[in-house]
Amino acid sequence: MKATSMYIYLEGAKFFAHHGVDPQETIVGANFIIDLKLRTDFTHAAQTDELKGTVSYADIYAVVKKEMKASSKLLEHVCERIGQRLFSEFPTIQEIIIRLSKENPPMGSDCRNVGVEVHYTR
Repeated sequence: MKATSMYIYLEGAKFFAHHGVDPQETIVGANFIIDLKLRTDFTHAAQTDELKGTVSYADIYAVVKKEMKASSKLLEHVCERIGQRLFSEFPTIQEIIIRLSKENPPMGSDCRNVGVEVHYTR
């Protein structure tokens, strides 16, 4: 048996951060939700039951948490930083799909979330 695609994912991770274009957003902050899907080959881990052959989602979370702490105007920029760090720190990651949304955006409408989604490949 051979797996044709392998993904590690982090879904619905919530962070309080200070991203936004308006000065008020960077002062007050808001809740952000991130979903990640990472394509990598974890065949060795699947066969041996050893963490060494995969990417630890705890380590992924730590990278995302650190990048979410750095304030940015645009969610697009936050995603770019997260993608660059993940590729840099985890060379076995082949593809990254990031979905980053802001809860209750201050735009004068009744909207639960707004955000961006980006797909990166190595």
